[in-house]
Amino acid sequence: MKSDIFPDLTSSALPLIRRLDPEQAHHLVIEALAAGLSVPWKRERDDPALATRTMGLRFPNPIGMAAGFDKNARVVRSLARLGFGFVEAGTVTPRPQAGNPKPRLFRLDEDRAIINRMGFNNDGIDRFAVRLARLNRGLPSGRESGAGVPVGANIGINKEGADPERDYPELVARVRPYADYIVLNLSSPNTPGLRQLQNAQRLRGLLEAIRARHSEHPPLLIKLAPDLTDEDIPETVRAAIDGGASGLIVTNTTITRPAGLRSPYASETGGLSGRPLRARSSEILRNVAVESGGQLSLIACGGIESGADILERIRNGADLVQIYTSFVFEGPAILRRLKTELLSLLRQQGAETLADIRGTAR
Repeated sequence: MKSDIFPDLTSSALPLIRRLDPEQAHHLVIEALAAGLSVPWKRERDDPALATRTMGLRFPNPIGMAAGFDKNARVVRSLARLGFGFVEAGTVTPRPQAGNPKPRLFRLDEDRAIINRMGFNNDGIDRFAVRLARLNRGLPSGRESGAGVPVGANIGINKEGADPERDYPELVARVRPYADYIVLNLSSPNTPGLRQLQNAQRLRGLLEAIRARHSEHPPLLIKLAPDLTDEDIPETVRAAIDGGASGLIVTNTTITRPAGLRSPYASETGGLSGRPLRARSSEILRNVAVESGGQLSLIACGGIESGADILERIRNGADLVQIYTSFVFEGPAILRRLKTELLSLLRQQGAETLADIRGTAR
Protein backbone atom coordinates (compact mmCIF):
# COMPACT_ATOMS: atom_id res chain seq x y z
CA MET A 1 0.00 0.00 0.00
CA LYS A 2 2.06 2.88 -1.23
CA SER A 3 1.37 6.24 -2.84
CA ASP A 4 0.04 4.73 -6.08
CA ILE A 5 -2.95 3.53 -4.04
CA PHE A 6 -2.99 5.82 -1.01
CA PRO A 7 -1.37 9.24 -1.30
CA ASP A 8 1.65 10.30 0.71
CA LEU A 9 0.52 13.38 2.64
CA THR A 10 3.78 15.31 2.27
CA SER A 11 3.74 18.74 0.65
CA SER A 12 5.48 17.37 -2.45
CA ALA A 13 2.55 15.03 -3.10
CA LEU A 14 -0.16 17.67 -2.70
CA PRO A 15 -0.04 18.90 -6.33
CA LEU A 16 -0.70 15.32 -7.46
CA ILE A 17 -3.56 14.89 -5.01
CA ARG A 18 -5.14 18.15 -6.14
CA ARG A 19 -5.29 16.91 -9.72
CA LEU A 20 -8.00 14.52 -8.58
CA ASP A 21 -11.66 15.33 -8.22
CA PRO A 22 -11.94 17.08 -4.82
CA GLU A 23 -14.20 14.47 -3.26
CA GLN A 24 -12.09 11.60 -4.59
CA ALA A 25 -8.98 13.28 -3.23
CA HIS A 26 -10.62 13.68 0.18
CA HIS A 27 -11.61 10.03 0.22
CA LEU A 28 -8.07 8.91 -0.61
CA VAL A 29 -6.58 11.11 2.09
CA ILE A 30 -8.96 9.65 4.67
CA GLU A 31 -7.95 6.15 3.56
CA ALA A 32 -4.28 7.08 3.80
CA LEU A 33 -4.72 8.43 7.31
CA ALA A 34 -6.73 5.37 8.31
CA ALA A 35 -3.87 3.20 7.03
CA GLY A 36 -1.39 5.24 9.03
CA LEU A 37 0.57 6.50 6.03
CA SER A 38 2.63 9.64 6.71
CA VAL A 39 1.38 9.61 10.31
CA PRO A 40 4.00 9.61 13.09
CA TRP A 41 3.78 6.87 15.70
CA LYS A 42 3.81 9.52 18.41
CA ARG A 43 2.82 13.17 18.25
CA GLU A 44 5.46 15.81 18.84
CA ARG A 45 5.32 17.49 22.23
CA ASP A 46 3.96 21.02 21.98
CA ASP A 47 5.60 24.03 23.58
CA PRO A 48 3.86 24.60 26.95
CA ALA A 49 3.29 28.23 25.94
CA LEU A 50 0.67 27.01 23.46
CA ALA A 51 -1.38 25.05 26.02
CA THR A 52 -4.93 26.25 26.63
CA ARG A 53 -7.50 25.42 29.30
CA THR A 54 -11.17 25.98 28.64
CA MET A 55 -14.44 24.10 29.24
CA GLY A 56 -12.62 22.17 31.96
CA LEU A 57 -10.30 20.61 29.38
CA ARG A 58 -6.60 21.01 28.61
CA PHE A 59 -5.61 21.50 24.97
CA PRO A 60 -1.88 21.04 24.17
CA ASN A 61 -2.20 23.71 21.47
CA PRO A 62 -5.13 25.84 20.31
CA ILE A 63 -5.37 24.49 16.73
CA GLY A 64 -8.16 22.01 16.06
CA MET A 65 -9.42 20.13 13.04
CA ALA A 66 -12.87 21.41 12.20
CA ALA A 67 -15.87 19.15 11.65
CA GLY A 68 -16.48 18.00 8.10
CA PHE A 69 -13.06 16.52 7.46
CA ASP A 70 -13.50 13.30 9.46
CA LYS A 71 -17.25 12.92 9.18
CA ASN A 72 -17.31 9.33 10.39
CA ALA A 73 -14.69 9.43 13.18
CA ARG A 74 -12.35 7.16 11.22
CA VAL A 75 -9.06 9.06 11.61
CA VAL A 76 -9.30 10.92 14.91
CA ARG A 77 -6.14 9.37 16.34
CA SER A 78 -4.17 9.96 13.12
CA LEU A 79 -5.14 13.64 13.06
CA ALA A 80 -4.09 14.00 16.69
CA ARG A 81 -0.70 12.46 15.92
CA LEU A 82 -0.20 14.93 13.07
CA GLY A 83 -0.19 17.66 15.72
CA PHE A 84 -3.71 18.99 16.12
CA GLY A 85 -4.51 20.24 19.61
CA PHE A 86 -8.01 18.78 19.36
CA VAL A 87 -10.11 16.98 16.76
CA GLU A 88 -13.81 17.40 16.01
CA ALA A 89 -15.48 14.52 14.17
CA GLY A 90 -18.79 14.68 12.29
CA THR A 91 -21.27 16.01 11.41
CA VAL A 92 -23.11 12.79 12.24
CA THR A 93 -26.88 12.30 11.91
CA PRO A 94 -29.25 9.75 13.51
CA ARG A 95 -29.49 7.68 10.33
CA PRO A 96 -26.94 7.17 7.56
CA GLN A 97 -27.49 9.33 4.52
CA ALA A 98 -25.83 9.69 1.13
CA GLY A 99 -25.96 13.47 1.01
CA ASN A 100 -26.57 15.62 -2.03
CA PRO A 101 -25.95 14.62 -5.66
CA LYS A 102 -22.41 14.90 -7.03
CA PRO A 103 -20.49 17.00 -7.86
CA ARG A 104 -20.82 18.69 -4.49
CA LEU A 105 -17.30 19.73 -3.51
CA PHE A 106 -15.26 22.39 -5.34
CA ARG A 107 -11.76 23.77 -4.82
CA LEU A 108 -11.45 27.47 -5.62
CA ASP A 109 -7.68 27.48 -6.11
CA GLU A 110 -7.48 31.10 -7.17
CA ASP A 111 -9.26 32.17 -3.99
CA ARG A 112 -7.78 29.57 -1.60
CA ALA A 113 -11.33 28.53 -0.80
CA ILE A 114 -13.72 25.59 -0.95
CA ILE A 115 -17.43 25.39 -1.73
CA ASN A 116 -19.32 22.36 -0.51
CA ARG A 117 -22.90 21.20 -0.67
CA MET A 118 -22.22 17.74 0.73
CA GLY A 119 -25.48 17.56 2.68
CA PHE A 120 -24.34 15.73 5.84
CA ASN A 121 -23.24 12.57 4.05
CA ASN A 122 -22.24 10.15 6.83
CA ASP A 123 -22.47 6.59 8.13
CA GLY A 124 -24.97 7.42 10.89
CA ILE A 125 -24.70 7.54 14.66
CA ASP A 126 -24.46 3.77 15.23
CA ARG A 127 -21.13 3.33 13.43
CA PHE A 128 -19.88 6.73 14.62
CA ALA A 129 -20.45 5.84 18.27
CA VAL A 130 -18.78 2.45 17.85
CA ARG A 131 -15.64 4.13 16.46
CA LEU A 132 -15.51 6.63 19.33
CA ALA A 133 -15.97 3.78 21.79
CA ARG A 134 -13.07 1.87 20.22
CA LEU A 135 -10.92 4.98 20.46
CA ASN A 136 -11.39 5.01 24.22
CA ARG A 137 -11.54 1.26 24.85
CA GLY A 138 -9.94 0.21 28.10
CA LEU A 139 -9.73 3.73 29.51
CA PRO A 140 -11.42 4.58 32.81
CA SER A 141 -13.15 7.75 31.68
CA GLY A 142 -12.73 8.12 27.91
CA ARG A 143 -11.57 11.69 28.41
CA GLU A 144 -8.71 12.98 26.23
CA SER A 145 -6.55 9.87 26.56
CA GLY A 146 -7.91 7.86 23.63
CA ALA A 147 -6.54 10.21 21.02
CA GLY A 148 -4.11 12.08 23.26
CA VAL A 149 -6.06 15.31 22.73
CA PRO A 150 -9.68 16.38 23.40
CA VAL A 151 -12.18 15.01 20.90
CA GLY A 152 -15.42 16.70 19.92
CA ALA A 153 -18.54 15.14 18.37
CA ASN A 154 -20.44 17.34 15.93
CA ILE A 155 -24.10 16.29 15.62
CA GLY A 156 -26.85 17.21 13.16
CA ILE A 157 -30.21 16.10 11.78
CA ASN A 158 -31.22 14.08 8.75
CA LYS A 159 -32.60 15.82 5.70
CA GLU A 160 -35.83 13.80 5.89
CA GLY A 161 -37.88 12.70 8.89
CA ALA A 162 -36.07 15.00 11.32
CA ASP A 163 -37.45 16.12 14.67
CA PRO A 164 -34.76 18.37 16.20
CA GLU A 165 -36.18 18.33 19.73
CA ARG A 166 -36.14 14.53 19.58
CA ASP A 167 -33.00 13.94 17.52
CA TYR A 168 -30.45 16.22 19.21
CA PRO A 169 -31.10 14.87 22.74
CA GLU A 170 -30.84 11.31 21.38
CA LEU A 171 -27.56 12.10 19.61
CA VAL A 172 -26.21 13.63 22.82
CA ALA A 173 -27.09 10.38 24.60
CA ARG A 174 -25.17 8.34 22.04
CA VAL A 175 -21.92 10.36 22.09
CA ARG A 176 -21.77 11.64 25.68
CA PRO A 177 -19.82 8.63 27.05
CA TYR A 178 -17.03 9.15 24.51
CA ALA A 179 -16.78 12.83 23.56
CA ASP A 180 -14.92 15.53 25.47
CA TYR A 181 -17.33 18.11 24.06
CA ILE A 182 -20.40 18.06 21.81
CA VAL A 183 -21.33 20.54 19.06
CA LEU A 184 -24.85 21.18 17.81
CA ASN A 185 -24.49 21.96 14.11
CA LEU A 186 -27.33 24.38 13.48
CA SER A 187 -25.62 26.33 10.72
CA SER A 188 -24.86 24.15 7.71
CA PRO A 189 -26.47 25.77 4.66
CA ASN A 190 -26.95 22.38 2.97
CA THR A 191 -29.76 20.92 5.12
CA PRO A 192 -33.09 22.67 4.49
CA GLY A 193 -34.43 24.52 7.53
CA LEU A 194 -31.42 23.80 9.73
CA ARG A 195 -30.34 27.42 10.14
CA GLN A 196 -33.77 28.34 11.48
CA LEU A 197 -32.74 26.51 14.67
CA GLN A 198 -30.34 29.40 15.41
CA ASN A 199 -33.37 31.59 16.02
CA ALA A 200 -33.29 32.48 19.70
CA GLN A 201 -36.71 31.00 20.46
CA ARG A 202 -35.99 27.70 18.64
CA LEU A 203 -32.54 27.51 20.22
CA ARG A 204 -33.99 27.91 23.70
CA GLY A 205 -36.48 25.11 23.03
CA LEU A 206 -33.78 22.83 21.66
CA LEU A 207 -31.47 23.36 24.62
CA GLU A 208 -34.37 22.85 27.00
CA ALA A 209 -35.15 19.50 25.30
CA ILE A 210 -31.53 18.42 25.83
CA ARG A 211 -31.52 19.63 29.43
CA ALA A 212 -34.79 17.80 30.16
CA ARG A 213 -33.24 14.50 29.12
CA HIS A 214 -29.67 14.98 30.35
CA SER A 215 -28.87 16.32 33.78
CA GLU A 216 -25.20 15.91 32.92
CA HIS A 217 -23.29 15.86 29.65
CA PRO A 218 -19.93 17.01 28.26
CA PRO A 219 -19.60 20.71 27.39
CA LEU A 220 -22.17 21.65 24.75
CA LEU A 221 -21.36 24.15 22.00
CA ILE A 222 -23.41 25.76 19.22
CA LYS A 223 -21.91 26.25 15.75
CA LEU A 224 -23.06 29.56 14.27
CA ALA A 225 -23.41 30.71 10.68
CA PRO A 226 -21.45 33.74 9.44
CA ASP A 227 -24.67 34.87 7.77
CA LEU A 228 -26.35 35.80 11.05
CA THR A 229 -27.20 39.47 11.05
CA ASP A 230 -25.58 41.71 13.62
CA GLU A 231 -29.04 42.29 15.05
CA ASP A 232 -29.58 38.54 15.61
CA ILE A 233 -26.33 37.94 17.49
CA PRO A 234 -27.29 39.32 20.95
CA GLU A 235 -30.45 37.22 21.25
CA THR A 236 -28.75 34.08 19.93
CA VAL A 237 -25.85 34.46 22.36
CA ARG A 238 -28.22 35.08 25.26
CA ALA A 239 -30.27 32.00 24.33
CA ALA A 240 -27.10 29.90 24.33
CA ILE A 241 -26.07 31.17 27.76
CA ASP A 242 -29.54 30.79 29.27
CA GLY A 243 -29.85 27.30 27.79
CA GLY A 244 -26.69 26.07 29.48
CA ALA A 245 -24.37 25.96 26.48
CA SER A 246 -20.65 26.06 27.28
CA GLY A 247 -19.50 27.76 24.11
CA LEU A 248 -19.89 28.77 20.48
CA ILE A 249 -18.01 27.93 17.29
CA VAL A 250 -17.67 31.02 15.15
CA THR A 251 -18.29 30.30 12.26
CA ASN A 252 -19.54 27.74 9.74
CA THR A 253 -19.48 28.30 5.95
CA THR A 254 -21.23 31.18 4.22
CA ILE A 255 -23.81 31.25 1.44
CA THR A 256 -22.72 34.75 0.46
CA ARG A 257 -20.07 35.35 -2.18
CA PRO A 258 -17.67 38.17 -1.25
CA ALA A 259 -16.65 40.48 -4.08
CA GLY A 260 -13.48 39.63 -5.94
CA LEU A 261 -13.74 35.84 -6.18
CA ARG A 262 -11.81 34.70 -9.26
CA SER A 263 -12.46 30.99 -9.50
CA PRO A 264 -14.81 29.69 -12.21
CA TYR A 265 -16.52 27.69 -9.42
CA ALA A 266 -17.43 30.80 -7.43
CA SER A 267 -21.08 30.65 -8.50
CA GLU A 268 -21.60 27.06 -7.37
CA THR A 269 -24.29 26.58 -4.74
CA GLY A 270 -23.16 25.65 -1.24
CA GLY A 271 -21.18 26.88 1.72
CA LEU A 272 -17.99 28.84 1.08
CA SER A 273 -15.00 28.36 3.39
CA GLY A 274 -11.41 29.54 3.43
CA ARG A 275 -9.69 32.88 2.87
CA PRO A 276 -12.76 34.82 1.61
CA LEU A 277 -14.54 34.04 4.90
CA ARG A 278 -11.82 35.55 7.09
CA ALA A 279 -13.19 39.09 7.41
CA ARG A 280 -16.79 38.14 8.24
CA SER A 281 -15.80 35.37 10.66
CA SER A 282 -13.51 37.78 12.48
CA GLU A 283 -16.28 40.38 12.67
CA ILE A 284 -18.78 37.87 14.06
CA LEU A 285 -16.22 36.73 16.64
CA ARG A 286 -15.68 40.27 17.89
CA ASN A 287 -19.43 40.81 18.24
CA VAL A 288 -20.01 37.46 19.93
CA ALA A 289 -17.13 38.03 22.36
CA VAL A 290 -18.64 41.34 23.44
CA GLU A 291 -22.13 39.88 23.84
CA SER A 292 -21.00 36.79 25.73
CA GLY A 293 -18.89 38.77 28.19
CA GLY A 294 -16.66 35.84 29.00
CA GLN A 295 -19.56 33.52 29.85
CA LEU A 296 -18.91 31.21 26.89
CA SER A 297 -15.86 29.48 25.48
CA LEU A 298 -15.28 30.61 21.91
CA ILE A 299 -13.75 28.61 19.06
CA ALA A 300 -12.86 30.69 15.99
CA CYS A 301 -13.10 29.11 12.54
CA GLY A 302 -13.01 30.56 9.04
CA GLY A 303 -10.09 31.72 6.91
CA ILE A 304 -7.36 30.90 9.42
CA GLU A 305 -4.07 30.24 7.60
CA SER A 306 -1.26 31.90 9.57
CA GLY A 307 0.04 32.38 13.08
CA ALA A 308 -1.00 36.01 12.78
CA ASP A 309 -4.58 34.91 12.05
CA ILE A 310 -4.59 32.77 15.20
CA LEU A 311 -3.12 35.58 17.29
CA GLU A 312 -5.75 38.01 16.01
CA ARG A 313 -8.63 35.64 16.83
CA ILE A 314 -7.31 34.98 20.34
CA ARG A 315 -6.80 38.69 20.95
CA ASN A 316 -10.42 39.16 19.86
CA GLY A 317 -11.65 36.69 22.46
CA ALA A 318 -11.25 33.18 21.03
CA ASP A 319 -10.04 30.43 23.32
CA LEU A 320 -9.27 28.06 20.45
CA VAL A 321 -9.26 28.00 16.66
CA GLN A 322 -10.10 25.43 13.99
CA ILE A 323 -8.83 24.97 10.46
CA TYR A 324 -10.07 23.00 7.48
CA THR A 325 -9.53 24.68 4.12
CA SER A 326 -5.95 25.74 4.81
CA PHE A 327 -5.17 22.13 5.82
CA VAL A 328 -6.60 20.92 2.51
CA PHE A 329 -4.38 23.33 0.58
CA GLU A 330 -1.15 22.83 2.58
CA GLY A 331 -1.42 19.41 4.17
CA PRO A 332 -0.02 18.41 7.58
CA ALA A 333 3.00 20.70 7.25
CA ILE A 334 0.76 23.65 8.03
CA LEU A 335 0.52 22.61 11.69
CA ARG A 336 4.22 23.03 12.41
CA ARG A 337 4.26 26.32 10.51
CA LEU A 338 1.29 27.73 12.42
CA LYS A 339 2.77 26.78 15.78
CA THR A 340 6.17 28.22 14.90
CA GLU A 341 4.65 31.50 13.72
CA LEU A 342 2.39 31.77 16.75
CA LEU A 343 5.23 31.14 19.20
CA SER A 344 7.39 33.73 17.44
CA LEU A 345 4.62 36.32 17.66
CA LEU A 346 4.05 35.57 21.33
CA ARG A 347 7.71 36.13 22.09
CA GLN A 348 7.82 39.33 20.06
CA GLN A 349 4.99 40.69 22.20
CA GLY A 350 6.61 39.58 25.44
CA ALA A 351 3.80 37.15 26.25
CA GLU A 352 4.54 33.88 28.02
CA THR A 353 1.28 32.10 27.25
CA LEU A 354 -1.81 32.47 25.11
CA ALA A 355 -3.74 33.48 28.22
CA ASP A 356 -1.61 36.64 28.35
CA ILE A 357 -3.05 37.90 25.05
CA ARG A 358 -6.59 36.52 25.11
CA GLY A 359 -9.15 39.28 24.73
CA THR A 360 -6.59 42.08 24.75
CA ALA A 361 -7.94 43.62 21.55
CA ARG A 362 -11.17 44.60 23.28
